[in-house]
Amino acid sequence: MAKMRKRLEEILEKVRTGEVTPAKALDLLVDYPYCELDFAKVDHLREVAKGTPEIVFGLGKTPAQISRISLEILKKGSNLLVTRVEPAVWSEIKAQLPRAAYNEAARTVSLIQTEPPAGNGTIFVLTAGTSDIPVAEEAAVTSEVLGNATERIYDVGVAGLHRLLGQYERIRRARVIVTVAGMEGALPSVVAGLVRVPVIAVPTSVGYGASFKGLAALLAMLNACPGGVAVVNIDNGFGAAFLASQINHI
Repeated sequence: MAKMRKRLEEILEKVRTGEVTPAKALDLLVDYPYCELDFAKVDHLREVAKGTPEIVFGLGKTPAQISRISLEILKKGSNLLVTRVEPAVWSEIKAQLPRAAYNEAARTVSLIQTEPPAGNGTIFVLTAGTSDIPVAEEAAVTSEVLGNATERIYDVGVAGLHRLLGQYERIRRARVIVTVAGMEGALPSVVAGLVRVPVIAVPTSVGYGASFKGLAALLAMLNACPGGVAVVNIDNGFGAAFLASQINHI
């Protein structure tokens, strides 16, 4: 964000001093507020307005589309995060993005070119079970790309409550906690009963038939008894981490 804001300030200052004409400034800002591709509008103003660059949802986009959008974002000096990129798609685009990192569990492509503003504390990402890790990893990678110290604690669900209690001293250090759970979705309620910080609950589609692909966990989390629990949509690790990051940067 700092790099993009500085460029805009330099152009405006040159207009003020008469070094650059308004018409020339418009030419320099041709890609603002967005760059028009034939299939997408890459939003460069978002980083100035919201403090974070546009984050790309990869599912449903072709490898060529993901590559072109990613290169446009990187060209402006912004950091890159693409979510829901399947391994087969990554194998087709990695040559175009040689410096980017791919997290196979999270299905994310990321590249930090400029260190983002740091959060004020640590975001903890917890899962109820090992099967919830892909969604949790999406949250953890998002949290890190947005500038947050991030710690992972996995497989501490209510089926063995002693596992969670064994991590209590670590969890107490969190400023925000993201809890990821399928099945009956009980973990966020238990965690919120133990801590005094915001808990963001992520239901996952993990579970047997009556879990209805995450709907049972979603409804359970929406009915959480302790205060301080916010709930995002099923499997939405990105959304949970984005909200957690906003809280952590206040």
